[in-house]
Amino acid sequence: MKRSDIIRTIQVHFKRMRLHDAAVVVDTVMESMINSVAAGDRIEIRGFGTFQPRPRATKVGYNPVTGKPMNLPANTTILFKPSRELTKRMNG
Repeated sequence: MKRSDIIRTIQVHFKRMRLHDAAVVVDTVMESMINSVAAGDRIEIRGFGTFQPRPRATKVGYNPVTGKPMNLPANTTILFKPSRELTKRMNG
């Protein structure tokens, strides 16, 4: 499902809402989620799952062409953990 599909679904569900207004709603929600995770907060959407930032330590990787070791800097990634309800729906 793409962003445009989500916008269209919102517009169909709320019949009087214009397409532009539905796009603003989706963009506002996504921007809020991005800002929260970037600030280090955990996001919980009941029935869907949680998003939380996870730090990764520095490590030594290897260049696949030369085989030489290289230092990979510490960074942060996002962990998504699906809810039980979502997992149950996916598995039938």
